[in-house]
Amino acid sequence: MGDQGKRRGGKSGRKVRVDLRRNKQTRVRQQNLTHELLDDDVSAEDASREERVANRGRLFRKRTVVGVTADGEQLLREVNEADCRRGRVTSFIGLTIQVRCDDTGEQFECSVRGVLRSLARDARNVVVTGDRVLFRQEGDDFQGVIERVEPRHGLLSRSSQGREHVLVANIDQVLIVCSAADPEFRPQLVDRYLLTAERHEIQPLICISKMDLVDPAELRSKIRVFAEVGYTVVPASIRTGEGIERLRHLLKGRQTAVSGQSGVGKSSLLNAVDPDLNLATSDVSDWSSKGTHTTRRARLVALSHGGWVCDTPGIRQFELWDLGLEEVDGYFIEFRPFITHCRFPNCTHTHEKRCGIQQALEDGLISDQRYQSYLRLREEDTWQWKNPARGQNRQQ
Repeated sequence: MGDQGKRRGGKSGRKVRVDLRRNKQTRVRQQNLTHELLDDDVSAEDASREERVANRGRLFRKRTVVGVTADGEQLLREVNEADCRRGRVTSFIGLTIQVRCDDTGEQFECSVRGVLRSLARDARNVVVTGDRVLFRQEGDDFQGVIERVEPRHGLLSRSSQGREHVLVANIDQVLIVCSAADPEFRPQLVDRYLLTAERHEIQPLICISKMDLVDPAELRSKIRVFAEVGYTVVPASIRTGEGIERLRHLLKGRQTAVSGQSGVGKSSLLNAVDPDLNLATSDVSDWSSKGTHTTRRARLVALSHGGWVCDTPGIRQFELWDLGLEEVDGYFIEFRPFITHCRFPNCTHTHEKRCGIQQALEDGLISDQRYQSYLRLREEDTWQWKNPARGQNRQQ
């Protein structure tokens, strides 16, 4: 088993049949259907009572893939690891992926092996920024082909058109940046990030940028709510230097995703923390008071004082992914001690009698700001679930 055992890393391979999406799909619509309906009243009457769906075989084909099991039941494609190099995805544009080699620190421009790209997946991308990969160097130039994506942990993702959109993988904390003004502070958006961080067991940090634009007393009550439940909150300003040294300390030696609304100054803050980054920045639009998308893609960069940060594109909305309404209360960390005091196990904490959450709210143990955010999140997500098409339109 010598060479074979080395190739499999000491793990036994197993064959599985997987669905591969066809690169060139056959036409789904029936030919000459319109002419047939015009010429045949019976066919037209029948057509109003039936659905035309594509045969699964037209969209997918089967292929046998040999893989090894790692981290539970996740199946990894088996490759000859001796012929591959290990690296981390730092960015990707279209079909071109930048991979930094672990051994040399060299940057390679890679594509994805066809079998990985064709595997049917629910996620939008087979490879995302932050992924650990095995890639094979092609020729003498810094070109390569990604052969395998290693198991992910620490995901920052959101819902996009009914699928998971992973912003970055393999992080241990997320810096949620929101501005004190221009654009205005949005506590509900922060709560959505916090729920996602709790869901994926990522350490959340909250940074309030542009503090020089407001009187700190105006935001003190809103900011204090997050600090009182145990979250780290950093007021900051690149003009006065407030909070920059603390951010530098919090980011040092960590794997951090930096995310938030467009125009809150994520790239500017990172430039202040580490001037060597020299990230592009821009101002908020004068006519809309909304941020512009300066950062076009998630980009992973090394900090000169140690650690990595991923500067992600700004967003307008942050829809939760893989989080049911019945789970939401458990991810509001201050709710947890009081949920067991509810009379009903399926209590929604909105109208029921003998509700532990509502009693804690009356006793001042839960802030009204966070409770209202919980109610709003339930209302919005329920509305979108009942009206998925209209919900997508409203998010645009």
